[in-house]
Amino acid sequence: MKKEKIKKHKLLLRHLTAEDYPQLAEMMDRVYDNLGGAWQKDQYISQVTRFPEGQIGIEDNGMLVAAAFSMIVDYAKFGDNHTYNQITGNGYLTHHTLEGDTLYGVDIFVHPKSRGLRLGRRLYDARKEICRNFNLRRFIAGGRIPGYAKYADSLTPVRYIEQVKSREIFDPVLSFQMANGFHVRKLLTGYLPVDGDSQGYATLLEWINLDYVDKTPELGDLKNVIRLGVVQWQMRPLASVDMLLKHAEFFIDAVAGYNADFVLFPEYISAPLMGSFNDKNPADAIRALAGFSRDIRDGLLEMAMSYNINIIAGSMPEYSHRELYNVSWLLRRDGTFEAQYKIHISVDEVAYWGVKGGDALKVFDTDCGKIAILISYDAEFPELARLAALQGAQIVFVPFWTDTKNAYQRVRYCSQARAIENECFVAIGGSVGNLPHAENMDIQYSQAAIFSPSDFAFPHDAILAEATPNTEMTLIADVNLELLKQARSRGASRNLSLRRQDLYRLEWQ
Repeated sequence: MKKEKIKKHKLLLRHLTAEDYPQLAEMMDRVYDNLGGAWQKDQYISQVTRFPEGQIGIEDNGMLVAAAFSMIVDYAKFGDNHTYNQITGNGYLTHHTLEGDTLYGVDIFVHPKSRGLRLGRRLYDARKEICRNFNLRRFIAGGRIPGYAKYADSLTPVRYIEQVKSREIFDPVLSFQMANGFHVRKLLTGYLPVDGDSQGYATLLEWINLDYVDKTPELGDLKNVIRLGVVQWQMRPLASVDMLLKHAEFFIDAVAGYNADFVLFPEYISAPLMGSFNDKNPADAIRALAGFSRDIRDGLLEMAMSYNINIIAGSMPEYSHRELYNVSWLLRRDGTFEAQYKIHISVDEVAYWGVKGGDALKVFDTDCGKIAILISYDAEFPELARLAALQGAQIVFVPFWTDTKNAYQRVRYCSQARAIENECFVAIGGSVGNLPHAENMDIQYSQAAIFSPSDFAFPHDAILAEATPNTEMTLIADVNLELLKQARSRGASRNLSLRRQDLYRLEWQ
């Protein structure tokens, strides 16, 4: 049976322009075929002209697939009893004012063919960012309740909303909005009379901006506080790629639920599938295992986009042109991906499998700054992390696999040294448990951790977080990139800036 080809995505969040109207109109006609279809062109031009920062879209490979519209209002002038046309100026945003205190959600929609990638959640996160950027008190929107039509004969609108809030009923709009941090402020009557599915009712939804202080960076700028998630993955025999991906999705969903920017998996994440090759010798088994790597990578890439999180996919074997490598994949949430090949190959990898080392160290650009990936043994060579730091890497991810505690300690203490000497953050993540009959992968030892520089602005032991040893779990911690700048410029140590470059140099050949 021929495998279905996986669609390649390239997602880009950006502001909308006047030139986007034809694509917007086509999309709105499909989404709102029962509500009158698209805005008129002059309405749309007024929106992007009056408040260009508030009109955002997501394109996939150059095609617009989702959009969200908003404006800033002086909410006291309208209060809670208003209609959609009143507050939006019949869609022209005539009441938009930069002197206002509230971001008002005008519309949000996703092309039917792009649903399932959680683009709506990404748009809501972007609108919350706009709310923070303009230092607004709140984000308010009138929300449809399209599921109400089925219950109108048996439930009042208020009772219906209560049932949705208690998860007894699922409403495709209200349930989604509550999952994105909104609470129902009140019921609106006659908000959008043409909305037959909602019987003309709507919910007045509110999200409170807890960061209502100084103005934060604008949409698209790099964040200072990055949330890292590490999965301490238990190795257990699995029978198929689908089972492995479902197991991984459980953790991705959990970590993404805390709005993490990255999730790190361990080295040889695909090892649970080695039981399928118990009849082979170790060298043949690892090469057979490499046959699953592309499908696993593509499946995890879909999750990176769907859950809006950058995934460091541990590592997997790659067999190409009769040569075997150990490769880690950076799977970005915009749909792009890049590889880092393990450079220093462990003694066992050479002896049992014949793994070859890569010949390039990469520093990757992400939406959260520059990062590097050092696979396990690579973290034990200080030159690599130093080269990465000199190229701007602020976070180093170390997926590892170790079988004994002394092997683990080599990775742990070397990784912590890399954080201190390069004044960067280092996250390490390995596997636990056992894989019976998987030669050279049968036992595991791990304690995931996130390390910081050792200075006054950081924890006293330079450990931001660490897992319980040999227990399957997740680890989540925030890293503040602004603190790195302070440590590098005026910290107590300043290892990077005080190197004796008049005596020695480090160069990549």
